Amino acid sequence: MQRIRKAPDKAPETRSAPRPAATLILLRDAPGGLETLMIERHAGLGFAPGALVFPGGCLAAEDHETSGSSGGGVHPARLAAIRETFEECGILLARQRHDGLLPDPARCADLVARYRARLLSGDITFGALLEAEGLVPADDRLVPFGHWVTPSVRPRRFDTVFFIAAVAPGQQAEPDGSEIVSCRWDRPAKILGEADAGAARLIFATRMNLMRLAASRTVAEAVEAAMRQPLVRIVPEWIETPDGAELRIPEGAGYGPCVVPAVPADLA
Repeated sequence: MQRIRKAPDKAPETRSAPRPAATLILLRDAPGGLETLMIERHAGLGFAPGALVFPGGCLAAEDHETSGSSGGGVHPARLAAIRETFEECGILLARQRHDGLLPDPARCADLVARYRARLLSGDITFGALLEAEGLVPADDRLVPFGHWVTPSVRPRRFDTVFFIAAVAPGQQAEPDGSEIVSCRWDRPAKILGEADAGAARLIFATRMNLMRLAASRTVAEAVEAAMRQPLVRIVPEWIETPDGAELRIPEGAGYGPCVVPAVPADLA
């Protein structure tokens, strides 16, 4: 008989509420097929240490403030995804306010050199950077891809919207050197193969998103498929069975398989 694993005994008011977060899955076309940008988290971090993930993080107060000023009404989750991607790997999805064009790679590299350390130290906000440089977020490049919520059995929880976007031509990814120790472009299937062989660590949502991306041969295919798929809020269920624990997600959310063996480390 199957049973749903219950969270540890806690009063409801003390359980961890999921923190709003946003993630940006950057894509590019390559000779071997679709590639995505993965970043490696520092092994000493509390959440997903040493894991390969996509750029992203929790929404900050400034994302809500900037969305109505320098952000030009951009949704805070989209702004957070763009901001976190610039902070973590130095890629900027923004447009020049005066002509709507993407800044060239040389200017983007200059912005990383002049602003990223200041952003990470809190010396300047992302909104102030945009205002000073005459830029607006290129949120039109972001396409909703997934909506994942960490199960309640975990002490650290996130309510994360995943977006996909084609990388701006010519921009180079550089890790921030603190939270992120490396950046790499690779095919989703290859990354999954490394994880299966124990050569890379993936958390559950990352693995499922890579499996979904592996079905597309090009950026255009991935974007088209995402635009056809309704966004479904997914909270994985941990199910105990006689053959071991399983993780289950809803049908019709664009992912498959919807039942996989559960590995506790995949959720942390």
